[in-house]
Amino acid sequence: MKKFSQIVLFMLVVSCCYGQRYYDPEAEPSFFDRTYFGGNFSFQFGDLTVINVSPLMGYMLTPRLSVGPGITYQYLKGEAFDFFGNRYTYDSNIFGYRAFARYNITPMFFAHTEYESLKVDYPTERGELVRGWVPGFFIGGGVFQPVGGRAGLGLSVLLNVLHDDLKSPYNSNLIIRAGITL
Repeated sequence: MKKFSQIVLFMLVVSCCYGQRYYDPEAEPSFFDRTYFGGNFSFQFGDLTVINVSPLMGYMLTPRLSVGPGITYQYLKGEAFDFFGNRYTYDSNIFGYRAFARYNITPMFFAHTEYESLKVDYPTERGELVRGWVPGFFIGGGVFQPVGGRAGLGLSVLLNVLHDDLKSPYNSNLIIRAGITL
C-alpha cells in the first residue's frame, strides 16, 4: 500500500508541474514568443589579436523560417604584408550590419543565408590604406542544440560567395561560427 501511495503522489506532483505551463495550440504566438536574441562572441590573442562581438535579433515568420538584423564589431591588431612585401602593423576597428534568414530543416539542423556589410581598412594596389564598406553574402547551414527553455547553442558553417582576398577581414571564404540564442 505504501508503494501505491508513493506512485499516486508522484503522479499528482508530475501532473501539477506539467499544469504550471499552459499551452494552447490554437492561440496565435505573441511578438515576444516569435522573437529571439543571440549572436557570436569570439576572441584570439597572440601574433594576431581578434575580438568579435556580433549580437542579433531574430523574428520567426513561421515555425521554421526566421529573419532578422544584427550588428558586428571586430577589433584586429597584428602584422601583415603589402603588395611589395613590406611588413606593416595594423590596429583596426571594424563595424557593420547584417541581415539574415534561417530555415529550420529539423529542430536540430538549419539552412542559413546572410548579407553583411563591414566598414574595413584595406590596402590599395598602390600600397595605401583606405577605409570602405566591404560586402559579404554567406550561404550554408548549421546545427542547433537546445539547452533549456528558449536557449540553445549553435554552430554554423558558411561560405562567403562575395569574398575578396584583398578587402575582406576574413582569412578565407569559409566561415565557422559558434553562438548562443536566448
